[in-house]
Amino acid sequence: MFYREAGDFKTSYIDDGQTFPIRFDRYRFYAVLAVAFLVVPFIVGDYTANAILLPFLIYAIAAIGLNILTGYCGQVSLGTGGFMAVGAYACYKLMTAFPEVSIFIHVILSGGVTAAVGVLFGLPSLRIKGFYLAVATLAAQFFLVWLFNRVPWFYNYSASGQISAPEREVFGVAVTGPHTEAWATYLFCLVFCLGTGLVARNLTRGTLGRSWMAIRDMDIAAEIIGVNPLRAKLTAFAVSSFFVGIAGALFFAVYLGAVEVGEVFGIQKSFLVLFMIIIGGLGSIFGSFAGAAFLVLLPVILKLVGVNLLGFPTDIVAHFQLIIVGSLIILFLVLEPHGIARLWNVTREKLRLWPFPH
Repeated sequence: MFYREAGDFKTSYIDDGQTFPIRFDRYRFYAVLAVAFLVVPFIVGDYTANAILLPFLIYAIAAIGLNILTGYCGQVSLGTGGFMAVGAYACYKLMTAFPEVSIFIHVILSGGVTAAVGVLFGLPSLRIKGFYLAVATLAAQFFLVWLFNRVPWFYNYSASGQISAPEREVFGVAVTGPHTEAWATYLFCLVFCLGTGLVARNLTRGTLGRSWMAIRDMDIAAEIIGVNPLRAKLTAFAVSSFFVGIAGALFFAVYLGAVEVGEVFGIQKSFLVLFMIIIGGLGSIFGSFAGAAFLVLLPVILKLVGVNLLGFPTDIVAHFQLIIVGSLIILFLVLEPHGIARLWNVTREKLRLWPFPH
């Protein structure tokens, strides 16, 4: 019905290899972009931006980064919260040391710093994998949180140990600091989310992405056919950490404005992003967005229904959230390991053949 290929033909390899080869997918993508850039900024309010849109965009970037490492390259990581903290503290140090530099540059450089740290902690992946690699990245999580707590240089010797983002402007409009507009912070995060999503999709469809997937499926066979495991694994850690670092910088500077590393970037943050890619779909860029949207919208919907409509206490609703997330993770791992992304692909295939039986 919607995905008919009749008349949708390609005359070159470039056309066939583009990001969205099906015409309807391209139109749908352009329509979503048009709404996101031209409609949402005029109707977004403070509550919608802070409760839904900003967390969704930032967590989507972090989920894409973790999905590249875990979903595409098969390297399990439990240190996402720690790497987000690296991006946040790198952004803070850059903003305070170079106030004249654009905040865009600060966020990108924060991703670069996190990529270097990610490569350093990714070196054990050349010798260990599976459960042992997960434990190694978990150790990185605890070490990074301890480091930022114990070394006063990282928070500029503040007595509280907290870091606060100074005010920065883009084209004369504040995007960080106490005097920001909801539409400005939304557009700022949207630009980074769109850029990282397009870069990730093209990387995973190219030579580098194929080498990651070869390592994920069977590393010994991949090495036999010529894939360099050192290059594949370290590039996966670098690209993943780069995206996660950008997410951490945006989470600190644009979304929260002030953070304390132990409370914001603890082990719960690592598990939250991991749950996003499990529910959304491992090895899928769309799954990263779907998982982030689901886990951001779930507490908002539960609060509206459970607290505002049904009158349940807030702590009971919070327990319901944990039960729902845990149950869904078990169901997806048992019944559909590829998550929401696979369910959407099945639905799309049925739409391509509707009304004929599948």
